[in-house]
Amino acid sequence: MDIPSRTNCNGSKYPCFLFYIKGELSLQHYFHPSKTSAINMLIPIFFILSFLFSSTNAADFCVGDLNGPVGPAGYSCKKTVTVNDFVYSGLAATGNTSNLIKAAVTPAFSAQFPGVNGLGISIARLDLAVGGVIPMHTHPGASEVLVVIQGTICAGFISSANKVYFKSLNKGDIMVFPQGLLHFQINAGKTQSLAFVSFSSPDPGLQILDFALFANDLPTDIIEETTFLDAAQIKKLKGVLGGTG
Repeated sequence: MDIPSRTNCNGSKYPCFLFYIKGELSLQHYFHPSKTSAINMLIPIFFILSFLFSSTNAADFCVGDLNGPVGPAGYSCKKTVTVNDFVYSGLAATGNTSNLIKAAVTPAFSAQFPGVNGLGISIARLDLAVGGVIPMHTHPGASEVLVVIQGTICAGFISSANKVYFKSLNKGDIMVFPQGLLHFQINAGKTQSLAFVSFSSPDPGLQILDFALFANDLPTDIIEETTFLDAAQIKKLKGVLGGTG
């Protein structure tokens, strides 16, 4: 819009300006107090609408290019996209629970399901055999929602104030685990349990407390001093989880 030029506007007693857009006369306005107020109200609306319309060019999605670089914001965008990038069938099969914890987590994060890259969501399948457990762990990058599909699962979390919230969940029950807090799931029934968990990030991250303490080379004496466990117990746990030191 060009700078308005002042004129008498056909002899009016009020100051008047002619507004031009692209060199053509578009609006003549007498600066009567009531009309000035209306203009003042319209100016912020104009800028808001301009911002909204300028945002319509934002990308609808960013399917991850698993062959490209990955950073804190996720994968770079894939150039050629098909409907198959938005469909994932990896959660149909039962996970292998023949392991130490008698449990299996099958993820559909951005590394497995590139369609969720950049969307702030992901999902995983949780299988728990009888006696199965997902040990105390945390997801640094996401909150979690769990829905029980089959069986009974005892689930809970510990707040930053060290208050414990846990409950036995049955088919159809849902529980939420706030981001970054320690939490766990245990098969509390006498049959196989199945649940699906969704996350508020395509890459929620994972740190299991037992593995952080006993599955690495953190010296036994440091663990003993910081956890108040005796050396024999620490070495036993290191032996079970593959730690050294």
